Amino acid sequence: MIKTKELNNFVAMNMTIRTGIKSDLPKVLELIQELATYEKAPHEVAVTIAEMERDGFGDNPIFKFFVAEAEGKIVGISLYYIKYSTWKGKCVFLEDIIVTESHRKYGIGKKLFDEVVKVAKEMKARRMEWQVLEWNEPAIKFYEKVNSHFDGEWVNCKLTENDIQSYFNK
Repeated sequence: MIKTKELNNFVAMNMTIRTGIKSDLPKVLELIQELATYEKAPHEVAVTIAEMERDGFGDNPIFKFFVAEAEGKIVGISLYYIKYSTWKGKCVFLEDIIVTESHRKYGIGKKLFDEVVKVAKEMKARRMEWQVLEWNEPAIKFYEKVNSHFDGEWVNCKLTENDIQSYFNK
């Protein structure tokens, strides 16, 4: 029987992080569905592979991503995009880190996070941001370990797709 530490070393040694490519998108969408199920909202995923192809690889790409591969399979992603702050300038927004359940606890999420931090550093971003659900204790503990600043001052706001479509009809 393989001990936990040996298994962690095995997975870490046989895992690579690389820039995502268009042919990765079907597996990326599977991971997104897995995350939505974990977050108790599987019905909320509306994005399609065609939309992701257009939005990530079209004339004006609006997101980028890294994939983690272990044993020849994609087991995790980190998806990010560039945003602009009127006060700070260039910022990186980390939309999600997703690691499939069977490969959590091996440091894959940290390696994916590190890659996005490298992007932010290389582009001289003044800030890197992300959100975490208040009940997601494993993620919160991870972010505490990497010296994150938790912001109790700002409130998240959004308009849904229906809100946007009906906005001027009110």
